[in-house]
Amino acid sequence: MSETEAGAVTGTKDKDYNIIWFVEACLSNALRLETYVADAERDGDTELADFFRRAQAESRKGAEQGKAHLRARLGR
Repeated sequence: MSETEAGAVTGTKDKDYNIIWFVEACLSNALRLETYVADAERDGDTELADFFRRAQAESRKGAEQGKAHLRARLGR
């Protein structure tokens, strides 16, 4: 892990970039989990489908929290 990039290359401070990445990862995960829920439901595995729904809810929660941090930090 490089300790020299602090926004000089990307134009975005590392901590802000990290929040942006986190939000994208959470949203991407929520989308992926939609497929996993459908796969489990198609196989009649309601326990696994419910597990994936709970995981999806946590990913959405993480994305919302990350977006709140972005609004607060980038609005400065």
